[in-house]
Amino acid sequence: MAKVMVFLRVLPIDIEVDMESLKDRIRTAVVKLGEGFALQSYSIEPIAFGLKALRLAVVMPEETEGGTYILEETIRNIEGVGEIEVEFVSRAS
Repeated sequence: MAKVMVFLRVLPIDIEVDMESLKDRIRTAVVKLGEGFALQSYSIEPIAFGLKALRLAVVMPEETEGGTYILEETIRNIEGVGEIEVEFVSRAS
């Protein structure tokens, strides 16, 4: 089964959101999507005025119906997530 790497940028709803906790909730939700889904890596990036963003690298099966839609919707529905942006998708080697 081929895999793709999806690079995402996730902004919280406000500066009060604990980014480590948000990352943990995202990791749990991604794993629940099924076999082949995993949070590969992450970083926390300062934006401005105390606002930070999560930059995520998620591995998922290439054959997933709808592309990244299910991944995006899963993350979008997590408490504390304000915005989500897919920055780049690449076939994993």
